[in-house]
Amino acid sequence: MTFVSRAGIALLAAVSVLALASAAKAQDSFGRLPANAVLVTPQGEILDYLPESGDVQMMRDRRGRTVLVDAWGNVVATVMGSGRQRNEARRREMNRDYYTDQGLGFSEQGYPDQGFSEPGDVTGSVPDYRDATPPSVERQELPDSFSTLPDENDMAALPPEEYPSQRQTLPPAAQITKKSSAEITALQVFLDREGFSPGVIDGRSGSNVTKAIEAWQQATGETLDPNNTDDIMERLRFSGGLPITSYTITAADAAGPYVASIPEDYAHKAALPHLSFTSTTEMLGEKFHMDEAYLRELNPGVDFTVPGTIIKVINPGEMKKGKVSRIIADKYRKQVFAYDEAGTLIAAYPATIGSSDTPSPSGTVQVDRIAFDPGYTYNPKINFKQGENDKVLTLQPGPNGPVGTVWIALSKPTYGIHGTPEPSKIGKTQSHGCVRLTNWDATELAKMVSVGTTVEFLD
Repeated sequence: MTFVSRAGIALLAAVSVLALASAAKAQDSFGRLPANAVLVTPQGEILDYLPESGDVQMMRDRRGRTVLVDAWGNVVATVMGSGRQRNEARRREMNRDYYTDQGLGFSEQGYPDQGFSEPGDVTGSVPDYRDATPPSVERQELPDSFSTLPDENDMAALPPEEYPSQRQTLPPAAQITKKSSAEITALQVFLDREGFSPGVIDGRSGSNVTKAIEAWQQATGETLDPNNTDDIMERLRFSGGLPITSYTITAADAAGPYVASIPEDYAHKAALPHLSFTSTTEMLGEKFHMDEAYLRELNPGVDFTVPGTIIKVINPGEMKKGKVSRIIADKYRKQVFAYDEAGTLIAAYPATIGSSDTPSPSGTVQVDRIAFDPGYTYNPKINFKQGENDKVLTLQPGPNGPVGTVWIALSKPTYGIHGTPEPSKIGKTQSHGCVRLTNWDATELAKMVSVGTTVEFLD
């Protein structure tokens, strides 16, 4: 991760094709962005996804820059432009190679850009430790400094981030050169099996993949060449085989239960008997650590609702096991590190950690409680108001609940480590102070921690 500085702005000349494609699409969605616009987060990152026009609005900050602001007043991105990036994107587009079966388990299909919408993620606490039927997450009072949001019509430009007194230094990952989606998938699967999660597996390189490589190198003392596909495939051979495998859809898979859709309004959410998956593809994507759109790309024309259908899926391997005694939540890297009693790094996960308005705590706290499949209690009088809802609401458990399928409560009230209903946004959006992981990463971590595990927040 980089911070906003002259050096960070200079990196715009090397922006990825995906960021430029998002900016070009943004012109269609918002109608006011220049075709060569590049979207840069307050932390200096290039967005590789496109915010939906219904979830953000365009404003001007006090320096006259165009910014995209979400419903809570957070700056999602600053709009910048460069003809150099556009030319580079065109050059890469013209020279793009499409790879067929490379012996990696599948033939590559074209992969579409993903849209964006920020869910109403919230914080809370869970009363009991690993209950068989955990009660709802109940929000508690936050410090006064977190109780209000800035006036979106009087926004000041965010100041450049200052280096904290302590910051982790990890062995830098080699730059990934032009690789096919199949080769990137193999790399992602290897990292996932090793316990150094790249987030959703989607056949695309990005910051979450880079962070996972660096954490793996820190843990093992080795250097991983992400461009050496033969080496990666050999490593995969000893850890579960090919990255893609076949799976037969069962009657239980097709039956669900599923809900038609997950409404945005919390009152409508509360009316649902369970915040279940909305489709077989969403369920299978989470089961196999995949982006849902990528699952469809690997299986064009397949009806996923028919039992007995054979499909191609990711082969993620076994869940990481161990006893975690210390966790570091690195806000700068947007990554969570898990250490055993000997101080050995055994796992790392991409994370969404806080926001400019409701930052995560600093210093050291402990794990207080752990709940799987928790419910959620919405209280509009404490810290957060969703839509026009002004009454306490009880939301049922489910993977599409505000805190996903896992809640790890911390000793600082209202804060926790939890899952998410939108795994593809991990590390790319903001939260209301908590640490958000994919549901499968949160589950893996929750099974390795216990009450009293230390959690240290690094700025």
